Amino acid sequence: MTRVPSPRRDRRRRALQGADADAGRFRCMSTPEHEHSHDQSHQHDDADFRPTPTTDAEWDAWYADREQVWSGAPNNALEVEVANLAAGRVLDVGCGEGADAVWLAKRGWTVTALDVAETAINRSRAAARANDVDITWVQSGLREADLAAASFDLVSAFYPVLLRTDEQLAERKLMSLVAPGGLLLVVHHADIDLATAQSHGWNPEDYVSPDEVAAALDAAWEIESHEKRPRTISGGGGAEHDTDLVLRARKIR
Repeated sequence: MTRVPSPRRDRRRRALQGADADAGRFRCMSTPEHEHSHDQSHQHDDADFRPTPTTDAEWDAWYADREQVWSGAPNNALEVEVANLAAGRVLDVGCGEGADAVWLAKRGWTVTALDVAETAINRSRAAARANDVDITWVQSGLREADLAAASFDLVSAFYPVLLRTDEQLAERKLMSLVAPGGLLLVVHHADIDLATAQSHGWNPEDYVSPDEVAAALDAAWEIESHEKRPRTISGGGGAEHDTDLVLRARKIR
């Protein structure tokens, strides 16, 4: 594991406007295979490539065009980080087809799961029914979501596509939702090749990474880990991503 030094804030970040553009749950598209939070059940070649969706409707269409996107397995880093935590209230930011949310609910967590795509939410509901768990579903972007401040013991965001703004709006929304004593867990791909990503219509510099979240934390927070870790993945689209950047921070007051 490689520890990441404390990042400096990038004061030249672009402010990208629009409620739809907030993309509160969106998963990262970094390759033609459109690999996101879990290994995909199928891959897409360059002929199937489309730029990263930027509106709620585009994200819904992206899901609707595919019979199944994710593997149905929870993220490995989530399993590791949650293993020794007492169950409480958790927000899954960008729940996709519900694998993380269902996994958490089966372990006793009170889960709220957020996604902008109606199709993703519907698939998540079906997964919850199949596993006989109760989950609160919220179809919304992160910044627009009507969620009470300081209401979650864990806020989990895996491979989110949250647009950067000079005001750090996405970072501050994530931070605001964590209760005192609670944890913020933000995970993204590490060592993304910028030129390759940009050649496929996605610019990582436009989006919030764990580094930006770490830079936004103030004296009310204690960073428990901010490091690169090997990524365990069984195969499918995006298997070329073998390293995660993991930020785990506790709200101490």
